[in-house]
Amino acid sequence: MKLKGSAEQLETGGPQERLFLRLPFDLDLRDEVQLDSVLHLTDELLTRVDGADDLDALESLLESQSDRWPWAARVIAKLARSKWVLARRPGPLHLSVVVPLYAEHERILRPHESEVGEGFLDRKIRQLEWLCAGRSDRSWNLLLVDDGCPFGSGRIAERILAERHPDAPVRVIYLEDAIHSKHGLLAELGSSGESQKGGAVHLGLWEAAHGSGARQQEQIVAFTDADLSTHLGQLGLLVEALDTPGVRVATGTRRASTSSVLKAAGRSARGRLFIYLWKKLLPELAYLDDTQCGFKAMRAEHVGPIVAGATERGFAFDLELLLRAELLQRRSIAAVPIAWIDSDASSNTASASVHLEMLRRVASFSRALEGRRATSEEFAKAVESLGEERWQSAIERFGPRLEAFDPRLDANESPISAADLLSLDPDDRVAVA
Repeated sequence: MKLKGSAEQLETGGPQERLFLRLPFDLDLRDEVQLDSVLHLTDELLTRVDGADDLDALESLLESQSDRWPWAARVIAKLARSKWVLARRPGPLHLSVVVPLYAEHERILRPHESEVGEGFLDRKIRQLEWLCAGRSDRSWNLLLVDDGCPFGSGRIAERILAERHPDAPVRVIYLEDAIHSKHGLLAELGSSGESQKGGAVHLGLWEAAHGSGARQQEQIVAFTDADLSTHLGQLGLLVEALDTPGVRVATGTRRASTSSVLKAAGRSARGRLFIYLWKKLLPELAYLDDTQCGFKAMRAEHVGPIVAGATERGFAFDLELLLRAELLQRRSIAAVPIAWIDSDASSNTASASVHLEMLRRVASFSRALEGRRATSEEFAKAVESLGEERWQSAIERFGPRLEAFDPRLDANESPISAADLLSLDPDDRVAVA
């Protein structure tokens, strides 16, 4: 370890400790001053390290002493590694980031304009500017996709851009316009009402890679959620993974031992059961631990083969895209540990019924595969038998049972069988642990 002042001084009052002691223990996503301070302190940290080994050692230290240091210190460590990677990567690089806008009319506002306002458009622009600063051959653009938002999120974004960011490389496209122009990617859609988040992401990825704004230089195309849960300054971590031979898709994970997550506890039982069941349905992807993280990237030349032919326009689109990448090339998806903070306010996927619908769609993906396992068909039938009440009963009964279980499909023990799901009585309810 060769941190300037040495890593050990982090524990004994050295310059790194003094740097992190400036941080509040609670990081407020809505506080512009706090979030800008994180960027400033990340740049300061980069002046105190000599290389990637130093940053790895620092992150390990912060992880081992997580109770001692503000959570933002681990965010800074991730951001520092990301910017260090991009700063030293040879050759020009363009980053394109797609953001779907359905029902984001309040979160796009600043905190003084709405109770759930995050000012996410301002923040994402700031994050990308920061990440690409210092290299003239680093560029970026944002592609915002209004997927039929009934509250006019796209128009609000256009107004904000005109008023506050007239020169930023950001544009808004509309799913409805693409459908009316008979965009080949969306041929089966008659209106934006027939799509959810998946259609917006598909269109955004395709336009970023193939549309009028596509670049001739090396280009990475990513997509992320509109909220501020994932700091875009971590894009360098995805780029680093994509530089690994054989990797087609880099996806953020919130479940690795080196991930750094602040998450509300209310959805954990549902999340555990959802993961267990989709792994039973799609064992091809069972080596992944977090398919739903809204932070994924691929090279522009890989967008077409993965996105063309994708049909899942709903919230299960992540799993379909990952499955398509996996079928094109085995083990071509890299899971990248990231820092992530829950932004559940105004979420479009907070209800339990959304996860049930996703599982039904995953069951249909499973049925379309050749050489399926018999157990996958058993679980597909069980999932399709679940109504809203029995799904809620399953969450309450089986979610706690999975708390300490690693649901790998090659494990000998399976704590929940398809028969268990089929035999559920919705009136036999238990308290969530």
